[in-house]
Amino acid sequence: MLRLAGLLLCVTSFLSTSSLGASAGPRIDNDKLYKYSYSTEVGLNRPTGSTRGNAGFRIGSDVDISLVWRNPEIQDEQLIRVQISNVQVESAGKRSRKNNIFHGSSAESILGKVRLEALQRPFMVLWKMGKIRSLYAQKAEPATIKNLKRGVASMLMMQLKSGKMLESDASGKCLVEYKAAKDQVIRIKHLDTCKTQEMGFTTHSPVLGVSGKSASETVITLENGIIKSADVEETHTLSVNARHKAATKVLSRQSLTLKKIEVGPAEVAGKDAASVVKSLDDKLMSVGVMVEKVKTKCKGCPTLMDTWKAVRSQLEPDSLSKAKAPRSFLTLLHSLRKASKSEILTVLRNCSKTVLPQLVDAVTSAQTSSSLAAILEFLDFSKKEGLVLQERFLYACGFASHPTETMLQSLLELSQGKIGSTDIKESTVIIMGALLRKLCLKGACEVPTVVKVKEMLLAGPDSTRVESEVQMYLLALKNALLPEGVPVLAKYAESEVGAFSTIAITALQRYNRELITPEVKKMLNRIYHQNQHIYEKNVRAAAADVIMNSSPSYMEVKNLLLSIGHLPHEMNKYMLSKVQDILRFEMPACKLVRQVMKDMVSHNYDRFSKTGSSSAFSGFMARTADVTCTYNLDILYSGSGTLRRSNMNIYGQSHNALLHGLQVTIEAQGLESLIAATPDEGEEDLESFAGMSALLFDVQLRPVTFFKGYSDLMSKMFSMSGDPINVVKGLILLTDHSQVIPLQSGLRASAEFQGGLAIDISGGMEFSLWYRESKTSVNNRGALVVIGNVTVDTDFVSAGVEVGFETEATLDFITTVQFSEYPFLVCMQMDKTTFPFREMVSKQEKLPSGQTFSSKRSRDQLVPGSEFPLHLENSNMCKKVFEQAW
Repeated sequence: MLRLAGLLLCVTSFLSTSSLGASAGPRIDNDKLYKYSYSTEVGLNRPTGSTRGNAGFRIGSDVDISLVWRNPEIQDEQLIRVQISNVQVESAGKRSRKNNIFHGSSAESILGKVRLEALQRPFMVLWKMGKIRSLYAQKAEPATIKNLKRGVASMLMMQLKSGKMLESDASGKCLVEYKAAKDQVIRIKHLDTCKTQEMGFTTHSPVLGVSGKSASETVITLENGIIKSADVEETHTLSVNARHKAATKVLSRQSLTLKKIEVGPAEVAGKDAASVVKSLDDKLMSVGVMVEKVKTKCKGCPTLMDTWKAVRSQLEPDSLSKAKAPRSFLTLLHSLRKASKSEILTVLRNCSKTVLPQLVDAVTSAQTSSSLAAILEFLDFSKKEGLVLQERFLYACGFASHPTETMLQSLLELSQGKIGSTDIKESTVIIMGALLRKLCLKGACEVPTVVKVKEMLLAGPDSTRVESEVQMYLLALKNALLPEGVPVLAKYAESEVGAFSTIAITALQRYNRELITPEVKKMLNRIYHQNQHIYEKNVRAAAADVIMNSSPSYMEVKNLLLSIGHLPHEMNKYMLSKVQDILRFEMPACKLVRQVMKDMVSHNYDRFSKTGSSSAFSGFMARTADVTCTYNLDILYSGSGTLRRSNMNIYGQSHNALLHGLQVTIEAQGLESLIAATPDEGEEDLESFAGMSALLFDVQLRPVTFFKGYSDLMSKMFSMSGDPINVVKGLILLTDHSQVIPLQSGLRASAEFQGGLAIDISGGMEFSLWYRESKTSVNNRGALVVIGNVTVDTDFVSAGVEVGFETEATLDFITTVQFSEYPFLVCMQMDKTTFPFREMVSKQEKLPSGQTFSSKRSRDQLVPGSEFPLHLENSNMCKKVFEQAW
């Protein structure tokens, strides 16, 4: 037994000794100098562009590596000395001598003497088990130079066994996968896992956002355990989700190749790496492995005032439907984001009245602490004057791409202070709901200000008896889409006040189906079937829409179909049209509807032959590989032939995300007395009213009123030449994406994608008792410009690529009703005019000396206009209307 124990002890001792002596990582031999050639290049282009046409530059050099110190206890922990020499800077693409700004330039003339000396100054790297643990360089060296040294050091990252692990190099802390074979190691970096020191931001909606795809692979070949060569290829592609052709690509390559091995310096003795470094050069300090931020000074760049003077003429109200308006808006935005509060205030205080609203849009959209402080100081909300500017500020806050808690806190303080206009008070609270939702989507739902506003909005409807204030809080909840808001909205959906019910039900329609609980569905069914109260038609129709869109049960669908024939005349037609639209457009409920229609009691000629003018129709506006755009038009009339509700929606779908791009609702009531008609059930005592509500890019705006009350109606009904009422007009930052891409080479690529929209939405309702005709119109005019650029900007050379597209479009929706005879004639028209579309790409390179290379290309086309198809009945009706008009 003792002999066996002794044998095991000897074996264990032998294995332990062998294990300690085995090489677990790459090593550098003492007394040797390893001479390498090194190059790093970065190229910028479109993903489909040839590398020959890249904008960018290449840095080539020699790199000498030698051992300084080895840990006597851990042989794989080594301190190595690295020195860069014989530096050259040249163009990344192949160009003619005329277009090559690097031709004839030396490294010293490009980098400058101080930077070149710093780059060629030796630095040290603590290399343990093939990993870079520390990098020692002079702290006073320019950040760009230290980053380039980090890029060289990152080429030494490796391990001799296959596996995955987290590693830090110049580009950040990333998950890295190794595939090891004899004399070769492949290092694959999963760039989507990287954590870097600089955080960017992006638009909250994927439909309007930017997608990225990145890859990095290093192939290392070994000879006798020494790195013979290492080659890195790293790519980053960014594209606009709505149009993937608007895309940029960053291609970064590094190469390290062993040329020869010479006799080198002897190893130094020492206790640890830090003390050895200090003893050799006390100016060297540990500076970290990841790239650091580079502050570049822009020489000769225009000031904010210079930029404003250059673009203000393009921001006049008459130019808002032209592409030059959003293009100038984006140019101004970039300048505002670099400006101080005092600079912004100077521009605001020296601006003409006609352009000031557009400037307010831009200042608010900049979303910096300086711009927010400046605009809040400039606007005086205690006064009724300046209502347009105040509302433009609030709407720009609602459309903010990456709102902060500070912005929400500012609106909260504003709502609790003195506000001169009731309309502005309402808009402030409504927009707070939109900010609340965006902050929650960012994961900031529990920050103190968000919690305060949540509590305020949830308690708001019950805290007042003023109808306009209750509507204000309900509209804010419609924007916020809080799960906790569902019970509050469900309660007000059953209110006897029609306006409360309509807002609450349309708010519930925006929630995810999972939040529409069985209790909420029961409530909606009670409203539609009027189990407890009599409700207005538009309230019942809205309830039916939510039921059909919220995974209805078989019995719910059957009861809805059975109700057709027992509803007010026009509502019968509306519900029938709604069911037919679900089937034709193959909406989620269509399979269940078909199943119910197999029952002849639910589906028969008597029920499905109801006549009327109300309708519901859905269709495609555009279908591309990138985005699908749909529209639907719902029109509900009263039994007398006057409009009750007109609802137009436009949706965009991309990357499995849905964006409610536009909703324009026109509602009218109490008009029957004008034509001696009998109101429908539940609508006998309604006050004469017509108004318009808009939801734009998932943000509900404050509704506007055309007229309210009999006297207001009488003053407007005899004329059909009334000017349309503006619902929203201004400049909106749709796409807003900013990120810094740290490359393994130590260079940094800055990506900026912005999309600006100049929009003008107006609507009107004209009513003529003389001609017994009414006309409602919704006019949408806008111009869109999307620009994306990626720049690699060091303090000695810069290169960039810019892609983009722009367009101008008009979309009109007109409904004409002639009620001189029954059945009355209704004609709906939805027209898109012919519009221009342009795509652009440009590249540029620039040296400090002022030498510049640039190239620009663009392609223009005209997209033909069209009238969007509606149902056949509408086409036949329009023919009769225009025949009579002729």
